[in-house]
Amino acid sequence: MVNFDELRKIAEKIEKGEYEKIEPSRLAKMIDHTNLNAFSTKADIEKLVKEAIEYGFFSVCVNPVNVKLAKELTKGSEVKVCSVVGFPLGQNTMELKIREAERAVEDGADEIDMVINIGKLKERDLDYVSAEIAGIKKIIGDKILKVIIETCYLEDEEKVIATKLCVDSGADFVKTSTGFGKGGATVYDVLILSNTA
Repeated sequence: MVNFDELRKIAEKIEKGEYEKIEPSRLAKMIDHTNLNAFSTKADIEKLVKEAIEYGFFSVCVNPVNVKLAKELTKGSEVKVCSVVGFPLGQNTMELKIREAERAVEDGADEIDMVINIGKLKERDLDYVSAEIAGIKKIIGDKILKVIIETCYLEDEEKVIATKLCVDSGADFVKTSTGFGKGGATVYDVLILSNTA
């Protein structure tokens, strides 16, 4: 059982700056340098990859149309390529999401960030959400699957349900938000997810 009151107290401390600092070089290895803009150009992706290599970021996250280019540009570096599926709304059909993930891997993606079907989660059609996650994980094999649950649209209990569902369905990571919803990541949401998974 998640103690939401306790997590709120911890979140308040962190937001006040009461936390252990992390070395910048270690932090850099945890960053997915991202450009998911609708207007991304080749020059934008070249800049993104250059910065990721320069600062030692873990990966670049790009729209599916830019995966091949990003893969070419990261060749010879340690930077991974991540692509999105069902982004940003999660409202594509399951079959389309699975094919989108398959194509991203064919084009060179090392990781997939998929958005769940939030409506199906809210309706408690958990079998659908689970099948979608498991279907994508099956098609991408040993590639990393990160599942975005878009916490700004969920109640606390739904965040717990979604996180457990993601883990049980084969997700390697659970993420809070796309950055395109009505709210972004919060310390409190991160604590809920990390204490559930």
